[in-house]
Amino acid sequence: MISVEELCKRQRSFFESGLTRNLEFRKECLRKLKKTIISHEAEIMKALKEDLNKSSFETYATEIGMVLEEINFMLKNMKRLLTVKQVRTPITQFPASSRIYQEPYGTVLIMSPWNYPFQLAMVPLVGAIACGNCAIVKPSNYSPATSSIIDKILSKIFKDAHVAVIQGGREVNQSLLDYKFDLIFFTGSVEVGKIVMEKAAKHLTPVVLELGGKSPCIVDKTADIKMAAKRIAWGKCLNSGQTCVAPDYLLVHKEIKKELSREIMKNVGKMYTEFPENNPEFPKIINRKHFERLNSLIETGKVIYGGRGNEVTNQIAFTLMDEVSWEDEIMKEEIFGPILPIIEYENLGEIIQRINHRPKPLALYLFTRSKEVERKILGGVSFGGGCVNDTIVHLATSYMAFGGVGESGMGAYHGKESIRTFSHSKGVLKKSNRIDIPIRYAPYKDKIELLRKIMK
Repeated sequence: MISVEELCKRQRSFFESGLTRNLEFRKECLRKLKKTIISHEAEIMKALKEDLNKSSFETYATEIGMVLEEINFMLKNMKRLLTVKQVRTPITQFPASSRIYQEPYGTVLIMSPWNYPFQLAMVPLVGAIACGNCAIVKPSNYSPATSSIIDKILSKIFKDAHVAVIQGGREVNQSLLDYKFDLIFFTGSVEVGKIVMEKAAKHLTPVVLELGGKSPCIVDKTADIKMAAKRIAWGKCLNSGQTCVAPDYLLVHKEIKKELSREIMKNVGKMYTEFPENNPEFPKIINRKHFERLNSLIETGKVIYGGRGNEVTNQIAFTLMDEVSWEDEIMKEEIFGPILPIIEYENLGEIIQRINHRPKPLALYLFTRSKEVERKILGGVSFGGGCVNDTIVHLATSYMAFGGVGESGMGAYHGKESIRTFSHSKGVLKKSNRIDIPIRYAPYKDKIELLRKIMK
């Protein structure tokens, strides 16, 4: 097996050859990637069924389809987004012109997680390729079947000097992070994100951190309760709650709590029967360690729906927990499973204050018909992104940036934001040689009054 050091040397040499700077070369790479993904669709679905028990529909909607949409966006828009842009030049620099060049970083490390193992490896890679970088993809060791198909697909298309996959556990991660890359793109937990940032700091390597946190879901008393319940149930059951932007906890006005709870239970039953833990379409928990962690959280509170686990399949039923307080164990860290604790409220200002006293969430969801409530929440709470009257779907687009803020991450991607993330905006001012205005040169004497007039 080739060493990390040797692989990085090959990639630097390939990048320095200048081939990746050719726009048509990049487009052809993305066309090949799209074609190869489509031809391996059945294998990708089989891998995700093995790793997470995802249904074919869920796999296509949240993994394969999103990657193909991102490729299509880049093929259609990358020329325009990467074109050299002329911008205005201040009068003080007359005569001159100013341009911004989008320049690839070089060699990029992409570290992806196990919960959406195909999509969260491939979508950043699409941006890296579009911008002209070389890349090393490090998929998660917890989703081995998907990691293998990623390796198979990428090795069919690319030389390892351009795009390579490295598989392995913590030792491999350590050796990768010890090496100097030009950019690191990491998706995963807050704790590991801190380690990545610490390692990158030794080389002053820029990082993009796509992390997580406890994303609140607020249901106001004016909300369409039936619609809210259906969309909350869908968002929390997706990938069995193992989604970085899943609704983590429910903040419900006390007047509608009972009705909303009943409707959520009814919708879960419609989608996955009364026993999701035995349903072949309900995703499983990734491994025994997380299965036991989630079961221990269930035991800490009052369960009003679900609460069961299937030890044979690692599935856990969608679980509603009531009478939860802000200080309870389940409110201390991201749940990352199909458990939804309920906190009731009366005063909107109080919950805004409560949310703002916690780490900034990656997502926030608000269900309301009130423009005033919408204005107060969107204007008064800082979060990565979110939805009004829906869950999850704000990230399923190439036309909006997706990323965190504060402890939920830094940097963003998807669509044109991936162009900004995976390339450096290089500003260049070109000065004319025909005229050289003497005001800027010493001796300055009484030139300051003229300078003030020019720069006012």
